Amino acid sequence: MKALFRFKSFLIDPTRRSTVLVSFSPFSKSSKSKTRDTQRQKIQAEATSITSLFNEITEILGSDVVQSDQTSQLRLPLSGSDGALVSCTQSVRENVRMGFSNENEEANQGIVVVSEEFDVSPLVHEITSVIREDDDIMVSMEDKLEKLSFLFEPEIVEKVLKRCFKVPHLALRFFNWVKEKDGFSHTVGVYNTMLSIAGEARDLDMVEELVKDMERNSCDKDIKTWSILISVYGKAKKIGKGLLVFEKMRKDGFEPDAAAYNIMIRSLCVAGRGDLAVEFYKEMIEKGITFGLRTYKMLLDCTAKTEEVGVVQSIADDMVRICEVSEHDAFGYLLKSFCVSGKIREALELIRVLKNKEVCIDAKYFEILVKGLCRANRMEDALEIVDIMKKRNMDDLNINGIMISGYLRQNNVSKALEHLEAIRNSKLLPRVSTYTEIMQHLFKEKEFQKGCDLFKEMVDNGIEPDSVAITAVVAGYLGQNRVEEAWKVFSSMEEKGIKPTWKSYSIFAKELCKSAKYDEILKLLNQMHVSKIAIRDDMFSWVISCMEKHGGKEKIEHIKELQKKCKFHTELRQEEELVDDCNRPQVVQHSALPAASSAVDIMNVQEICRILLSSRDWERTQESLEISTVKFTPELVVEVLRNGKIHGNAVLRFFSWVGKRNGYKHSSEAYNMSIKVAGCGKDFKQMRNLFYEMRRQGCVVTQDTWAIMIMQYGRTGLTDIAIRTFKEMKDTGLSPRPSTFKCLITVLCEKKGRNVEETIRTFREMIRLGFVPDKELVQDYLGCLCEVGNTKEAKHCLDSLGKIGFSVPVAYSIYIRALCRIGKLEEAQSELASFKGERSLLDQFTYGSIVHGLLQKGQLQGALDKVNSMKEVGIKPGVHVYTSLIVHFFKEKQIDKVIETCKKMEEESCEPTVVTYTAMICGYMSVGKAKKAWRVFNDMKEKGTSPDFKTYSKFINCLCQAGESEDALRLLSEMLDKGIAPSTVNFRTVLYGLNREGKQDLARSVLQKKSALLAQRKVST
Repeated sequence: MKALFRFKSFLIDPTRRSTVLVSFSPFSKSSKSKTRDTQRQKIQAEATSITSLFNEITEILGSDVVQSDQTSQLRLPLSGSDGALVSCTQSVRENVRMGFSNENEEANQGIVVVSEEFDVSPLVHEITSVIREDDDIMVSMEDKLEKLSFLFEPEIVEKVLKRCFKVPHLALRFFNWVKEKDGFSHTVGVYNTMLSIAGEARDLDMVEELVKDMERNSCDKDIKTWSILISVYGKAKKIGKGLLVFEKMRKDGFEPDAAAYNIMIRSLCVAGRGDLAVEFYKEMIEKGITFGLRTYKMLLDCTAKTEEVGVVQSIADDMVRICEVSEHDAFGYLLKSFCVSGKIREALELIRVLKNKEVCIDAKYFEILVKGLCRANRMEDALEIVDIMKKRNMDDLNINGIMISGYLRQNNVSKALEHLEAIRNSKLLPRVSTYTEIMQHLFKEKEFQKGCDLFKEMVDNGIEPDSVAITAVVAGYLGQNRVEEAWKVFSSMEEKGIKPTWKSYSIFAKELCKSAKYDEILKLLNQMHVSKIAIRDDMFSWVISCMEKHGGKEKIEHIKELQKKCKFHTELRQEEELVDDCNRPQVVQHSALPAASSAVDIMNVQEICRILLSSRDWERTQESLEISTVKFTPELVVEVLRNGKIHGNAVLRFFSWVGKRNGYKHSSEAYNMSIKVAGCGKDFKQMRNLFYEMRRQGCVVTQDTWAIMIMQYGRTGLTDIAIRTFKEMKDTGLSPRPSTFKCLITVLCEKKGRNVEETIRTFREMIRLGFVPDKELVQDYLGCLCEVGNTKEAKHCLDSLGKIGFSVPVAYSIYIRALCRIGKLEEAQSELASFKGERSLLDQFTYGSIVHGLLQKGQLQGALDKVNSMKEVGIKPGVHVYTSLIVHFFKEKQIDKVIETCKKMEEESCEPTVVTYTAMICGYMSVGKAKKAWRVFNDMKEKGTSPDFKTYSKFINCLCQAGESEDALRLLSEMLDKGIAPSTVNFRTVLYGLNREGKQDLARSVLQKKSALLAQRKVST
C-alpha cells in the first residue's frame, strides 16, 4: 500500500528524518523555512495579501448586497491544487447506513454472541467475585477457583475477563490458570478480550506475548483481533507498528473493514500524520466504505494543517454527501478547522464563499472567526469583526469572552480589563468563565488584591461562582501562603452546593506541595477519600516525589497507606461500566413517581417535546427554548421527561438547561424523573451525577429516589449494586418503605442477576417490619422460589403471609400457579387437594392455572373437563383459559379449533388481551400463515389494544425465523416510533436474519439504528 511504503521509506532513509513531515502555512506556529530572509519575505507578502482580503471580507460582512452562487460544493478559489479527492459514489452513500454513524464504530464489530439457552450469568458472577477479591493471604485465587468445580467453557471465561478490565494482572492470572485446565483451550474470542485488557492497561509487552501465545497454540486471528491490535498500537502512538499490523492483516487474507480503517485513520490523525490518513481515506472511498462524523471532523482538523486545501474541501463535501450533515454545519466545521490550524487566509476565503452562496452568516460563524483571529494574534482584526456584530445587533457574551481570552493569551491583562469594563458599561453581565480567566492571570501576575476584588464583584453582581472560579481563588490565597483562608474558600464550595472536582483537589494539592505543607496535603487527600473522589496513582506519585525532594519523608508512609485504602474505591463505577450489557427486554418500572399532573397544559408539554426533537444541534435547540413563551415549572419539566423518556440525551440536556434559569428550581419529583430517565437509558454515570446534584441543591432525597435507582440498577442485572444502594439508603438514616422493598425483591427475583439468598433475607426483613406485600410482589417471590426448587422456603412464606393478614386463598393460588408454570402439575394438584381452608374460593382462583398446566402436559380432555366442571358451578372461563386453549390448538395445528375458540370468546363477551393477540400472532406464524398473523396484529391496534414489548419481540422472532426479516425491520422502526426501546436481542435477531437472507445493506441499517438509539438515550459517553 502506498501509505505504508511511504512510511517505511521514512524509517529507512536517515537523510529524511530532518525534513518537515507536514508543510504548514506561514501563519501556523509550527511553520519553518530554509532561511530567515525567505521567511520574512513570505510573511510580509502573505500579511499584505491577507490584509487586503480581510478588508474585502469586512466590507462583505457589513454589506447587505450579495452575489448568488448556485454551486452546491464547498469550494474555495484554488491555485493549481490537485489534491482534491474523488467524489463519493452512490455505493458509499448507501453504505453509510452501516453501524458506524456514531462513535460505537469499534464496538459493533466482532460481537461474540452467547447462547441464550443457558444463562451463565450466575457462574460468571461467582467466578468474577473470586478473582476480584484476591485479598486472602492463606488461600490463593487459583485454589479458590479449583474448589468451585465449575466447567470452564470459553464463553464463560470470556465473560469473566470482560469484568476484569480494570484489574489486568488478575485477568492475566485467571487467563493463564484456566489455560492449564484439562480439555480447555482458549478461543479467538478469549484472546481478543485479553488483548483488549492488555491494550487498555497500555501493556504492550503483554500484547506481544499474547500474540505469540496465539501463534504457539495455532489459534487463528479474526478481523476483530487485527482491529484490536491496530487500536492498541494507535492509542500508544506506535504508528509504525500499527501500519505493519495493518499490512500483515492484508497478507493473512483479511480485507480491512470500516472499523479497521476508522481506527487507523484516527490513530494517524492523533499522531499528526494527515498525509498518511488521507491515503487511507482515499482507499476507503474507492472501496465504498465510510465512517462516522467524529472521525470526519478529526480528519478535517488534521488535513487543515497541511497545504492541501483541495483535500480539506473534498472531505467537507463528503461530510455533506455521506454523513448527511447540513451544508450550514459542514461550513462551520470547515471554518473551525481552518481557524484552529491558523489558516486565516483560507478562513477568510471561505467567508467570501459563504456570502456569495447566500448562506446566513450567523453568530456561530462569527464566533469561530473571532476565535481564529485571536489565536493568530490578530486582535485588531478580531475587534473589527466584533464591531460588525454590534452593528448587526449580534453582540454576544461568548464573543466578548473570546476577545478577553485573546488578550490574556498575549499576557495583555490591561486590555482584557478594558474589554471587561466595556461589557459592564453595556449593562451585560460577564460570564463566570470570563471572570475566572482574568482572576487566574491576576493571581499569576501577583495582583492578588485585584483578583480578590474581581471575585467579590462577581458575587455581588449575583453571578454564582463555579468550582473553577472558587479553585482559582484558593490558588490565589495559597500563592500568598494564606493556607487557612484557602481552606475556608475551598470549604465554601460545599456550602454553596458545589461538589469539588478532581481538578479542584489536584490544583489545591499542587499548590500545597509548592509550599511544602505536608500535613495539609494529607488532610486534603483524606478528604478526597471520604468524599469518594478517586485519587489517581499519578497524583500519589507526584505528591510522594515532592515529599522526597523537600524532606517530608516521615509523611510518605501515611500517604502510601492511604493509597492502599483507595485501590478499590472505584469498584462501583467499574462494575457499572464493565458488566455485560443486559440482553433482555425492559420491564415495567415499579416506582412511586406521581401520575401525570392535571395542572400541566398538555399543549405546552408537546411544544417543548417538539422543540427538543426538532434538531440534533443543541445550540439551535437552546435558542428555540429561549424564545419559547412557555412558562417552565417543575410539573411541566416532569411531564416533558416522562413523555421523552426514550430521548434521554435531549430531555436530560433540557433538564440541565432549565435548572440554570433565573427564578426556577427543580423539585424532588423532577430530579426523581430525571434519574429514572437516565437509568432507563443505562446511563448510570449520569444517573449518579443527577443524584449527587439533587443532594447539593438541597432537594429532599426520599425513599422513592432510592427505589428508582435500585430498580434501574437491578433491571439490567446489576443486582449487587442494587443491594449496595439499598444498604446505602439505610446508612443515611432512611427506613425502607414497602415500595423500596418491592423494587429490590422484584429485581433480585429476575433471572438476570438473580440472588435467591439475598431475596429471602430481604423478604423476611420486610415481613418482620410488618409490611404486607402486594399480590404482584408475592407472585414474583414465589415464582422465583419455585423456579430454583426451594419449595420449603415457599411454604414458609405462605405461613408468614397468613400471619400478617395476607389472604390465605390468594397466597395459595399464587403458589399453585407458580408450580403449574414450571411444569409441576402433580405438586400443584396435591397442594390444592390438601388445602384446609375455603376450597371453593381456591378452586375459583386456581382453575385457570390448572387448565394451563394440563394443556402444557398435552392433557386436553382433562383441561376441558376442568372447564366444564367450573361452568357447572357458575364460573365461566376467563381470558386466561381461552388463551391457553388457543396456544394448545396452534401447537397441535388445529386451526379450526382456534377459530371456534375465538368465536366462543366473542359470544361470551370475553375481550382478548395483548397476551391473547400475541399468542395468535405467534400461532399463525408457526403454521406458516404470515398474512393472517399480520391481520391479527393490525386488528388488535384497530380495536384499541396497543402491542407491547413482548408482542413486538415475539413477532420479530417469528418473522426472522420465517425468512421475512425485512418485515421484522419494519417492526423495529415502528417500536422506535411508538417510544418502545428494542433490546439488544431484537436488533441482533433482525441483523442475523437479514444477513442470512443476503440483504447486507439492510443489515447495516440495523446497526445504524442501534447506534443511533444508544446515542439518543445517553448523555454520558
